[in-house]
Amino acid sequence: MTSSPASAQAPLRGVRVVEIGAFMAAPFATMQLADLGADVIKVENPVGGDPVRQSGPFLHEHSSPFVRLNRNKRSVALDLKTDEGKRLLHALLESTDVLVENLRPGALSALGFGYDSVHARNPRLVYVSASGWGQDGPLAAQPGLDIMAQARAGLMSITGSPGGEPTKVGVPMCDLVCGLYAAMAAMAALRAREHTGEGQHVDVSLYEAGVSFAVWEAGNYFATGEVGRAHGSAHQNSAPYQAVRSKDGWVTVGATTTKTWPAFCHALGLDDLLDDDRYTNSYDRYQHRDSLIPAIEVATTTRTTADIVAVLVAAGVPCAPIATMDQVFTDEHLGQRGFFWDAPHPELGEVRQIGSPMRMSATPARRDGAGPPLGAHTAEVLAGVGVPPAEVARLRDSGVIATGQ
Repeated sequence: MTSSPASAQAPLRGVRVVEIGAFMAAPFATMQLADLGADVIKVENPVGGDPVRQSGPFLHEHSSPFVRLNRNKRSVALDLKTDEGKRLLHALLESTDVLVENLRPGALSALGFGYDSVHARNPRLVYVSASGWGQDGPLAAQPGLDIMAQARAGLMSITGSPGGEPTKVGVPMCDLVCGLYAAMAAMAALRAREHTGEGQHVDVSLYEAGVSFAVWEAGNYFATGEVGRAHGSAHQNSAPYQAVRSKDGWVTVGATTTKTWPAFCHALGLDDLLDDDRYTNSYDRYQHRDSLIPAIEVATTTRTTADIVAVLVAAGVPCAPIATMDQVFTDEHLGQRGFFWDAPHPELGEVRQIGSPMRMSATPARRDGAGPPLGAHTAEVLAGVGVPPAEVARLRDSGVIATGQ
């Protein structure tokens, strides 16, 4: 992998991370760490690898989602069900700073790589376990996918239209948020290790990650007993803060403060609403949304979305059109900020990537390679832990490892 200039400046340079993960939470966590400069070694089964490799659409037999989710990483293919595969992983973990895994609780222990076993060999290792429900508790042994976590976390009960069917967040929110918590906890544990000299076990779950986002719902329930419900695009406590109809579609508005509410009304010719006692403050407006929003849409449905946005921006009122994903990926603002970038791949050439939101002036995020072919770095990584070329060839021929093309 050819390193970008940012690699030498990245804040986690010199940190080695081993990922034993699949699908989303662990790979998304390690993508953050890789973007920040860590040497992420993705350990996969020689047969098939991470199941995301079989997820379409495909670019010349390579999974398009995989080459984006696993950028800046190295792939090592080991059969961990064999004694030799286990020996190789133990050798790799001896020089590793962070292990991130998202197998079902107990799965790595059954292979001989539980926290206690690994910690005994490398006390400085930070061991991060991401799972559906956590490492203990009544649900721990159950399979936990994003939609189940969204369901139990209550997110599906507060998402969608009032009275409509249960709706999940459009992206795998619990998976992604769990991955972010895993990455943040790993960095915090590395910082703690500077003081104690020892690593620790980090336990993060999709379930608790989802519940942690219920900030407004917790505020309401613990104060009044009110149970959160679906509000469509509307805010839980304030108004107007939602999508409203325009002449040609929809536009989101946020006019909830003592400054933006009058500006909103003046800009759209709704000054009569300022004299209505039902709409004196944001919470009053929220309580009377059933009359407020139709009154607002009397004005907004006579104007196009573009016109409303132009008028409200000029008035200093927060607003935005509802973009489709093709508009997002070709957005002028993101383009001028260089958010999207092209990562080289040995077989696909340049692969467009979503940028890292973490913009640091002195230690920018890495922009190196796209997600690698299965086992592309096996020989390279094993050589780094003292396995000679002849041994690598024997292990490859026996099926214990795969070394890519």
